[in-house]
Amino acid sequence: MNSSRQDMTRPPQLKERGTGPVRSRRPVYKDILPPCNNACPAGEDIQGWLALAQEGQYKKAWQHLIQNNPLPATCGRICYHPCESGCNRGKLDSSVSIHAVERFLGDLARKEGWKPKIEAEKSGKRILVIGAGPSGLSAAFHLTRLGHTVEIYEAGPLVGGMMHVGIPSYRLPRDVLEEEVKRIEDMGVQIKLNHKVEDLLAERKAGKFDAVFVAVGAHLSKKVDIPARDAGKIFDAISFLKDVDSGNPPKLGRRVAIYGGGNTAMDAARVAKRLGVDEALIVYRRDREHMPAHEFEADEAIEEDVKIHWLRTIKEIDQSKMTVEVMKVVDGKPVPTGEFETLEADSLILALGQDTDTGFLKNVPGIEMEWDGVVKVGEDMMTGHEGVFAGGDMVPSERTATIAIGHGKKAARHIDAWLAGKKYQKAPKGNIATLDRLHLWYYKDAAHRPQQHLDIQNRISGFDEVVGGLSESDALFEAKRCLSCGNCFECDGCFGACPEDAVIKLGKGKRYEYNYDLCTGCAICFEQCPCHAIEMIPEPDKA
Repeated sequence: MNSSRQDMTRPPQLKERGTGPVRSRRPVYKDILPPCNNACPAGEDIQGWLALAQEGQYKKAWQHLIQNNPLPATCGRICYHPCESGCNRGKLDSSVSIHAVERFLGDLARKEGWKPKIEAEKSGKRILVIGAGPSGLSAAFHLTRLGHTVEIYEAGPLVGGMMHVGIPSYRLPRDVLEEEVKRIEDMGVQIKLNHKVEDLLAERKAGKFDAVFVAVGAHLSKKVDIPARDAGKIFDAISFLKDVDSGNPPKLGRRVAIYGGGNTAMDAARVAKRLGVDEALIVYRRDREHMPAHEFEADEAIEEDVKIHWLRTIKEIDQSKMTVEVMKVVDGKPVPTGEFETLEADSLILALGQDTDTGFLKNVPGIEMEWDGVVKVGEDMMTGHEGVFAGGDMVPSERTATIAIGHGKKAARHIDAWLAGKKYQKAPKGNIATLDRLHLWYYKDAAHRPQQHLDIQNRISGFDEVVGGLSESDALFEAKRCLSCGNCFECDGCFGACPEDAVIKLGKGKRYEYNYDLCTGCAICFEQCPCHAIEMIPEPDKA
């Protein structure tokens, strides 16, 4: 390692060693929160399951992973992996490809037929979950593991919610999702399809449910008022994607425009290309810097020859012609310029966001809603009606599958506590092991192993999965790139460095302890610990 990197990572905390006739500070072993764990919306112990994967203990790694997320093969494909944005390694060479290792473990579990462990005794309690999307499935999984009996009522004909009908199969093959859902059903969760709940309280009473978790997805496309003298073919993006998924794609013509700049707009455009249109063009009122779509989504759309007209808004439609106004960004917001252009398209797909259908909750006493129809919940995910909880797209938050999965887990823990007449108390969040706290004497460059992508021509000619998985050797390599920020991985740095032999090695998996009768507080162990699993604290009488 070069000297500049050593200087960069040397901790600022050490101003004096504390040695002398009387020790002023002592070292203690601590687990500090890794930034990847901190960033995960599902609350995964990413570092924990990566450590098991590093040792080739894949089944144990998977079991550890699903303690927080029951859909690893699915999330390894569709999650936007904020954990990797937080990864300290990304500031050195490139982030650990966490999502790819998660996908590897999820796919291996599917292949090997691994089953979740259920150790809790049956509670005798019954919970109704409304909605079989990511949040509902997550809640059902965790509640079942806690010993409760769960039934899911789903209004549609398919399980998975927006994961099934809103995410194209080239990103999420349907067999992957279906197999992970089947595993949850095999745990004892009953799912009733085509069962739309109109009267929540009547359903609760009829089924003798002790609690209800409502997790209705955002399936209603937002409306927009565009003057149209003689409108051509206009579709909403969600209905369009549903029709394609069900095998009934609409006729789009040779040229299709998509209005919107989010991930759904990118998906709609890419699906249109796969249906054979000559040209798919996205019209969006902001610039690329301010688009809601994730960067890689836009990159992949452009790779597939989707055209994007930034800073344009549709003002009028006349059959196959659209009048658009040129916009400019001022203080982050698009403002009109008074300049107009004409675009031609045989059809228009509106991808301007989605709303949830929460109307069936309006007559439930105590339940309150925000101005946009989402439901108000407390810190415990309970609505204003006792025993009715809510999560996912229908509560105030970002709308991603992983956030919804996290809501399901959180709600399950609060429901479990409420059923027992208690309150669930989440452990306080500790300090985060940021890069400047690490002592990277052992670090060397090792860039991540890329996932293979289907070539462009094969992409747009069908719905085969675009992004491939990692081989076992590549997944193992990725897992071993983890820096174990904040958590001891038994490197023996402290054991070998202590000049007083004050560090006691307890055996594999048991870590170390100090003999404070020998320790002088010199802090050499602290400096040698690469992952900051040791902290120097004042002696009690020096605090």
